[in-house]
Amino acid sequence: MKPTLILVGADKGGVGKTTVARSLLDYFARKNVLTRAFDTENPRGSLHRFYPAITEVVDLGNVAHQMRILDTMETANVPVTIVDLKAGNLSYSLDLFERIGVLEAARNGMFTLGLFHVVGPSIASLDEIGEIAKYLSGMQYVVARNSINETNFFEWDEATYRKYFSQIAKTQEINVPKLNEMAYEQVDVAGVTFKDFIDNRAADGSQGKFSFVLRGYVRKWCSEIDAEFAHVKMLQDVLSGGRQQ
Repeated sequence: MKPTLILVGADKGGVGKTTVARSLLDYFARKNVLTRAFDTENPRGSLHRFYPAITEVVDLGNVAHQMRILDTMETANVPVTIVDLKAGNLSYSLDLFERIGVLEAARNGMFTLGLFHVVGPSIASLDEIGEIAKYLSGMQYVVARNSINETNFFEWDEATYRKYFSQIAKTQEINVPKLNEMAYEQVDVAGVTFKDFIDNRAADGSQGKFSFVLRGYVRKWCSEIDAEFAHVKMLQDVLSGGRQQ
């Protein structure tokens, strides 16, 4: 199976981008698919704190670091590579990948390329869709509506949908539900993956002491995310061909 490269990003900050990247890593872990990740929040990345064994912190503007990501996609023998793009750097990253031939290589079928574009409940977030439309040919594009607080997303009526999606041939949408704040904070303090929190396993591998109730909230949240991810074609293609026991 061709390698899969998944970008997770947003030009607007504070939309919960890294939470979506963490959710993807947990999703593949639950499905027994080997995954590696690159955290571009150099020098200290949030994603790396939760997944130190499979995540490398890189500076995407550094050519040697670009090579670490892209030149190793086939030789790493890991079917999925996830790149958590630095907050506010989505357009910059896509332009960079266009200039060095990454997007063209994906269009030519060398690997599968997907983008999870994380948006918040605002028109400002949606404006990014039109701004990056020129880069999206040849990649699987997923708009992730992330419920980071109690604010409700506005409904995308027909006029709004046409305005922001008319330039994009194929768009998939998922809704990331809001996780109970206390549960989210406890996972953050523990510095463990969502999966390990559910399994009551501490960062050092020992038995955890996490709340049964909060573990239940995280378990329910993960099951809801699984249901959303189940509709994403790219992820299902990976599961059908990239399962590793």
